[in-house]
Amino acid sequence: MFCGRPESQVPVLLQGETGCICSDCIKIGYEYLGEYGLTPEAGRKSSKKAAVNYKKLTPKEIHAELDQYVIGQDRAKKLLSVAVYNHYKRLESNLNVKGRKDVEIEKSNILMVGPTGTGKTLLARTIAKFLDVPFTIVDATVLTEAGYVGEDVESILSRLLQEADYDQEKAERGIVFIDEIDKITRKSDNPSITKDVGGEGVQQGLLKLLEGSIVNVPPKGGRKHPEQEFVHMNTQNILFICGGAFEGIERKIAQRVNTKVIGYGTQNTPLYDKENLLQYVNAQDLRAYGLIPEIIGRLPVLTYLDQLDREALKRILTEPRNAIVKQYKKMFELDGKTLIIDSDVLDLIVDTSIEKKLGARGLRSICEQIMTDAMYEAPSSPKKTWHVTLNYAKQHIN
Repeated sequence: MFCGRPESQVPVLLQGETGCICSDCIKIGYEYLGEYGLTPEAGRKSSKKAAVNYKKLTPKEIHAELDQYVIGQDRAKKLLSVAVYNHYKRLESNLNVKGRKDVEIEKSNILMVGPTGTGKTLLARTIAKFLDVPFTIVDATVLTEAGYVGEDVESILSRLLQEADYDQEKAERGIVFIDEIDKITRKSDNPSITKDVGGEGVQQGLLKLLEGSIVNVPPKGGRKHPEQEFVHMNTQNILFICGGAFEGIERKIAQRVNTKVIGYGTQNTPLYDKENLLQYVNAQDLRAYGLIPEIIGRLPVLTYLDQLDREALKRILTEPRNAIVKQYKKMFELDGKTLIIDSDVLDLIVDTSIEKKLGARGLRSICEQIMTDAMYEAPSSPKKTWHVTLNYAKQHIN
């Protein structure tokens, strides 16, 4: 007997091979395990607590954090800061009013339009990093309609669940970045009569995720099939950030704003910056490009990212907390070496990136071309200082 009491003094007595335990002892042991978080109820409470335990920052504080990693794009950073702040404030508000009749705030997903290499992915990743919430990046080009070769739209949530270590409560308050959203646009102006496997069909599949609903998610990803077990995830509190280059959308914008108007009445036509038409993008242009109206309505926060100019690209090389030049200097420091890079070398890197139209993403590939030989020689060389000059850089750029 576990507690020593006879069977007549306990409600229920469970008998094992070498002893017995009563129901009272089981109850006390269960409560004791709960104090250490080893019961299912305690696990759910702790995960729920962790799910809402994100950093509470004001929009200005979020903007300041973004400034440490992302150069320029002030309008996009301001809009993102407000949208993310409102999203997590909404979670807290809806949690507090649960069970009471009150105003329920709906979520506002975000769409970022901008050329490649302008920082769309970096903005989303940076926000998730300092808010300490689960975050995943998904490429929309691999998604197809259910039943076709490729990935189901629900696989997006499988990856988010994996990032949250399969803590469903935490995953349901995470951030998903869907990249290349422009690659699943409708292929023609008319609605598809037949199947548009990788275009309009995928947009239709994304609707339920963006709006907020209970979705059957295969926990380990892959295709869905009837016999497998699903995790039932609620997307109501997941923030979706979509990004795409939308190459050629400037032509749609130009047609709408009618920048080539001539003749009478032109004096009343607003002046538009023809060098940066992307700043005038709106829902009408996205629809003309090929996004269906339903998905545009579920991405109400629309912002654009400017093409990075020469000054911004040079600042990206040196100023952010994880600037490329700082990374190379750190790698040399780990070998006990000092790296010196001349200012005109940075100018050469920036000019090469602009010439090849690579954007900020191309800066690292150019730096790798210049630095590979030096990084190969440095660890085994007695030299303590490595000086990269303009002539040396020109010899190593393809």
